[in-house]
Amino acid sequence: MKTRILLVDDDQTLLSLLSQYLRESNFQVLEAASGSAGLRLAFNEHPDLILLDVMLPGMDGWEVCSRLRELSDVPVIMLTAKATEADKLHGFQLGVDDYVTKPFSFVELVARIQAVIGRANIKNKETGYIAHGEIILNMEKYQATLAGRTLVLTPTEFRLLEVLVRRKGRVASEADLIREVWGSERNDPALVRRYILMLRKKLESDPSSPIWVRTVRGFGYRLGTGPLKMPGDDKPSNGK
Repeated sequence: MKTRILLVDDDQTLLSLLSQYLRESNFQVLEAASGSAGLRLAFNEHPDLILLDVMLPGMDGWEVCSRLRELSDVPVIMLTAKATEADKLHGFQLGVDDYVTKPFSFVELVARIQAVIGRANIKNKETGYIAHGEIILNMEKYQATLAGRTLVLTPTEFRLLEVLVRRKGRVASEADLIREVWGSERNDPALVRRYILMLRKKLESDPSSPIWVRTVRGFGYRLGTGPLKMPGDDKPSNGK
């Protein structure tokens, strides 16, 4: 699966040229020309990394980063013409992973992106934890928590939740879940639906109106980040 990058910048020329270069460098690219649009895309699409300009109309990059960090640890690289030490310190205090000063080399930026993604992957492996929102999985002890509450899961329920967590909010089809949880020799969509229902009973306060394990009608399932309703999510029907 290609690394998905969200590029947030109001400079349309840079947005177009950099997006093209990143796609040619084998990344998937999402584009936003304002802070508010970038924030919506970040919460709806769950990119692997965000390139974020500081000087944006309306909501600036600092505020976007601050709001991101309330719910996500997605890597962020700031793109800015501001090069003072105080600006960089402010960015790092907000949880920025790297800081690139304009104008910059596209080749160097791709190297920075790969380095940040690499560090994030190493951190996940070293800690033995993977997370999405308030769902945290301890991969060494096979334990799961939701907002600090321990979840009592069967091995299959844990594997199913792990697949959804690793997708970071992206949709997984029933075929995807069958292949990754049960193996390619199985072909039983009803099995997926049964385990999705069982998982909801463990995670949701109201399994009939899920806020964590969500149905994306016609496509499959995805993890939410909490009570906020995301566009494209439907309430389940007939146990789906």
